[in-house]
Amino acid sequence: MVIFKWVVGILIAVMLGLFLHYTLPSRDIVQIVGTDVKRMDIGNSIFWASPDAGTNKESTRDVRFINVTFPDGKPFVYRNEDTDWSWPPYFKFDSGTVTAQAQSLAKQDDVWVAVRHYGWRIKLFTIFPNAVSIKQVSGPNEFLFPWFNTIFFLLLGAIFYGVYRLMATIKERQVDPVLESIEETADNVSRYAEETHSAAQEKAQNVEKGLKGWFKRWFGETKK
Repeated sequence: MVIFKWVVGILIAVMLGLFLHYTLPSRDIVQIVGTDVKRMDIGNSIFWASPDAGTNKESTRDVRFINVTFPDGKPFVYRNEDTDWSWPPYFKFDSGTVTAQAQSLAKQDDVWVAVRHYGWRIKLFTIFPNAVSIKQVSGPNEFLFPWFNTIFFLLLGAIFYGVYRLMATIKERQVDPVLESIEETADNVSRYAEETHSAAQEKAQNVEKGLKGWFKRWFGETKK
């Protein structure tokens, strides 16, 4: 049972970690080299956002992409889709504006940008992270402190701690007294059963002694 609890706990922790890793924002410092629009058949719908707000939600649609390179020269591709009112709640409605911004920055020389995005790049399943916003930075070595994720995890830790303290208080005030009462009742029942058994045994012994005495008075001592 202990092993089962550990396995279930580890699986829940892994699933929660993957969910947060996919959903929470990340930032990459890159250079934009161009943009594309491709006609895509959306198969893995959970890894794709919404089409532009106000358009038809078809499984086959045009998707904007932003092509970039990292400081080490490695190429990378982001999709550029509205998140609309759906999950994750980035409330992005300006993918067209982001494309125009990317095209403008791509024409400039030696310009570095921080692309804020969520999601994964999985080539096997043609899955791309979604670029949420673009911000120009001073260079490839600029340090960007993850304020949002830091505050999020602090709040998440505070919530978990609050739930833990609440459950501990409920256990201390509500559950423990009930368990103690049950344990005390069980002890009393056990003690009463032992006392009843002892009393019954004593009465049986007295009855046995009385019968032996009666036989002695009427029939005398039994000869061995």
